[in-house]
Amino acid sequence: MRFLQSIALVTGAGSGIGQATAVRLASEGAKVVLVGRTKSKLENTAAMINQTSKIPMAEIFTADCTDAEDVGELAEYIEKDFGDLHILVNNAGGSSRNSRILAMTSEDWDYVQDINLKSVFLVSKALGNIMRAGAERENRNRAIVNVASLSGHQVGAEIPHYSTAKAAVIHFTRALALELAPYGIRANSVSPGFAATPLTEQGLQNERFVKAIQRNTALQRVGTPEEIANVIVFAASSESSYMTGSDLLVDGGWLIK
Repeated sequence: MRFLQSIALVTGAGSGIGQATAVRLASEGAKVVLVGRTKSKLENTAAMINQTSKIPMAEIFTADCTDAEDVGELAEYIEKDFGDLHILVNNAGGSSRNSRILAMTSEDWDYVQDINLKSVFLVSKALGNIMRAGAERENRNRAIVNVASLSGHQVGAEIPHYSTAKAAVIHFTRALALELAPYGIRANSVSPGFAATPLTEQGLQNERFVKAIQRNTALQRVGTPEEIANVIVFAASSESSYMTGSDLLVDGGWLIK
């Protein structure tokens, strides 16, 4: 088990990639803190994890990761109840109405930047300080993994706000990696392609959309949350101990077509 005696925190853990990542981390020994805005979703993920273990391996903390006060309270909770943090997965994100730039409202732009980029900054800053303090006490594997997107590499005409935010996450991760490297804390990003998550659920009900993905993806299919989680967990583990500031593209071969 790669994460025995490790404390891990996953944002956006109520569904999709965040849920799959939390389940995988717990299955490999980590005590996982599940963070998100919807308590019922977090409880569902916690139940999935805890039903397989006599000792509860998951706890929940309801928070809006775009709210500095909420994030501050989250940091206080981690400090008080655990005293350390080894793995941080910034997965919380989403989008709003699709729109081209000239027709986009500033409200839609701000919402997408906040949920995808500001959240990563706030959580990385607050919990990164806890990880740094822990690293000064104990030399062991510590890693931050930020979930970016294929859209951060290839602009979508109808999602310029989302593409911009996810490209910024990739570059923010590199800056974070440089800053935290002296403490032995690694930071990498993972960029999923089309995977079956709540974000893509509506589109995947459209047969033409699915066929377009199959046609334009080298592996000719949509990915699963578990396949993305596999890569996130690798980036969080000591198996990637010499990798920091990298972006791992998990797109089924979309960009090579």
